Amino acid sequence: MPTILITGAANGIGLALVKHFLSTDYQVIATDINIQNLESISAKNLTIHQLDVSNIDQWTAIFESIHQLDVIINNAGVITPGFVGEIDLRNASNQLDINAKGCINGSVFAAKIMQKQGFGHIINIASLAGVAPIQGLGIYAASKAAVRSFALSIAFELKKKGIHVSVVCPDLVDTGMLTSQLDFEAAALTFSGNKILQTQDIVDAILNRALKNKEIEILVPKSRGILAKLGNFFPSFGSFLTDSLSKKGLQTIKKIKTQRNH
Repeated sequence: MPTILITGAANGIGLALVKHFLSTDYQVIATDINIQNLESISAKNLTIHQLDVSNIDQWTAIFESIHQLDVIINNAGVITPGFVGEIDLRNASNQLDINAKGCINGSVFAAKIMQKQGFGHIINIASLAGVAPIQGLGIYAASKAAVRSFALSIAFELKKKGIHVSVVCPDLVDTGMLTSQLDFEAAALTFSGNKILQTQDIVDAILNRALKNKEIEILVPKSRGILAKLGNFFPSFGSFLTDSLSKKGLQTIKKIKTQRNH
């Protein structure tokens, strides 16, 4: 029976992934810092571990019981929007620890066991905010840029050893992370897309583009991914679009808040 480990598994994308893989022949190792939502799930092929992804000792304890790992999905992440003059540096450290260090920790532990096996797939969840710099999300963008860069770097190292690496960069997804940003003006660009993604969109991207087609970089949706790439290659172009996209994002935030208040 193949084994998959998922971090940030108690909510949003992570929980959607857990539910999908529980319906397959995978043995699912679901981890989260708060496991309450996972404890209500009853399945023979589910193992639950409480895990702070920034804690190396906790990673070590989990991997002591893993003898084979086919797939790891480093999904755990947090976000707090804020313009640079408003940033709480303790909060900034937390975002970097969970988003960047947590993903690196999971990748390193997985790579060690996968190299011994000679096979495996590491899937890291980054963000389109990690492809192009996003005003108001400086810390989050930096943390996700680190996730993306690290994944692309190790992809070429591990390919020679039979191990695949994919980095998934989604636009805004309808999860608790969306809700947590609604009261922040700094999050305007987050909401500037034409469509809010659903968790199933990300599950489908992982199943079809990562696990099936073994794509290294997966931008979701592709249209916003192209825009993000342009913003990365030509920062002045991104700056030119910022004002109009921010206005659009603020309108979307207002619309969502109105809908949820009724």
